[in-house]
Amino acid sequence: MKKNVDHKLKSRNIKPTAMRELVLEVFTGQKTAISLPELEQKFEKADKATLYRTLKTFVTNKLIHSIDDGTGVMKYALCYDKCDCNPEDLHVHFYCNVCGKTYCLHEIPIPEINLPHNFTVDSVNMVVKGVCANCRV
Repeated sequence: MKKNVDHKLKSRNIKPTAMRELVLEVFTGQKTAISLPELEQKFEKADKATLYRTLKTFVTNKLIHSIDDGTGVMKYALCYDKCDCNPEDLHVHFYCNVCGKTYCLHEIPIPEINLPHNFTVDSVNMVVKGVCANCRV
């Protein structure tokens, strides 16, 4: 696992440190997006500022992407290896109203938005809300 984590960090030009490797291992094991407070719970003894800087570094280098799911708490999820977080790489997110988890729906791209002349897209966020498969049972 460590070799794979180091490779992912280096492929995004991120210098491997012990904390970055540990945080990336958490993201690699996640099936849903995770918030900074949730990450802090996994690293109770870690400095909050270090965790925040790690997330910021990962987002800046497009290793993870941020998700505003409307809850007021930013969430983060691992990007695909070839993702550059360009508008054409973006996908729909799903927020479960029951469990509060946010899922990346990588197989559903955000539809193309036809903007008026001289408008350009920098980012798009699409969140669908409902009940996830785990809570529907």
